[in-house]
Amino acid sequence: MNMEQEKTVNQKESKRILSLDVLRGITIAGMILVNNPGNWSTVYTPLLHVDWHGLTPTDLIFPFFMFIMGISTFISLRKTNFSFTSDSLKKIIKRTFVIFLIGLGLSWVSISIAAFYRLGAEDISILERLGRSIIDFENIRILGVMQRLALSYGIAALIAISVKHKHIPILIATLLIGYFIILLVGNGFAQGDGNILAIVDQKILGLKHMYVSHGIDPEGILSTIPSVAHVLIGFLIGKVLFDQKENTQRMLVLFIWGAILTFIGFLFSYACPINKKIWSPSFVLISCGVGSTLLALLFWIIDEKGHKKWSVFFESFGANPLFIYVLSSLLATLIGQITIGSTSIKGILYSGLEVIGLPDKLTSLLFGVLFVAVCWIVGHQLYKRKIYIKI
Repeated sequence: MNMEQEKTVNQKESKRILSLDVLRGITIAGMILVNNPGNWSTVYTPLLHVDWHGLTPTDLIFPFFMFIMGISTFISLRKTNFSFTSDSLKKIIKRTFVIFLIGLGLSWVSISIAAFYRLGAEDISILERLGRSIIDFENIRILGVMQRLALSYGIAALIAISVKHKHIPILIATLLIGYFIILLVGNGFAQGDGNILAIVDQKILGLKHMYVSHGIDPEGILSTIPSVAHVLIGFLIGKVLFDQKENTQRMLVLFIWGAILTFIGFLFSYACPINKKIWSPSFVLISCGVGSTLLALLFWIIDEKGHKKWSVFFESFGANPLFIYVLSSLLATLIGQITIGSTSIKGILYSGLEVIGLPDKLTSLLFGVLFVAVCWIVGHQLYKRKIYIKI
């Protein structure tokens, strides 16, 4: 193969898979929408997380992003031939710490603003009030969505460059089965403080540093185990995807693995209930299976059939996913906690929408859609200018 032919092959291999960007964009837009209703007491059921066992469309959004992160990890590490070098190790560790710290930073901003307004009741100067609020770490949440992404990515990436890939399926099975055993012997499917996940989270993190749901943190310590397996499944899907050279074969592989994972997950759910809050193994398998199937469908529509015009909206989210998610979180915190008089900015904006006279749930949804639109405007400007903010 001459140099020109080799260059052409490399260009083809490095070409972005548009359907992957679109699915990433769909998940980010979905995460922003479900996190920002106008009123939490008036939300359509599909836009809420299930209370305990079960599954709603909203429960699939975050795991879809983690599944895609696994595929993206394969694509990224493939460029270095999965070599365990000091350079690759530094990059993985650096990215893990940066994402984790961003998650902590989001929590810090939220508690600092809350503390600032709480200290308003005390007879102190504005400077003292500001100073005390920014060093109020008593209730900072240690784990969270960004922290889960960081830990899952970091551990999965280290595995990808240090373990032979033929052994990764065995490792995934070991992680999921081992975690299932922990849930069985530790009362892990029960709600309350007797759950092994709650015991570990409360003992190590402390209640003040947790987002508590049924006694546990939904992004807690032990449930990081299956989340690593989750990213590794995405990694393997990325491998089988790039092992195929033809689009038709790629689409077929995605459909087949999607069906297999979904079927195994639902079969396993008879013994292991589907539960996002504990990130149960059946939940991992089903969400990865459905994610693979949806990616196959998008692959057929976009990459195979060439129907791309509709997808530009989601491409704008998919081009800078973590940046837009962080932006949305900061914006939500600011409008939700900064008050004018006794009403938050969000409350004032929502009251303006209520004047229209739509049903309560539709008004709440409209607020979320408008919030997504604001984030999209920023993302689309970056996308048009080909500005990619990498973390």
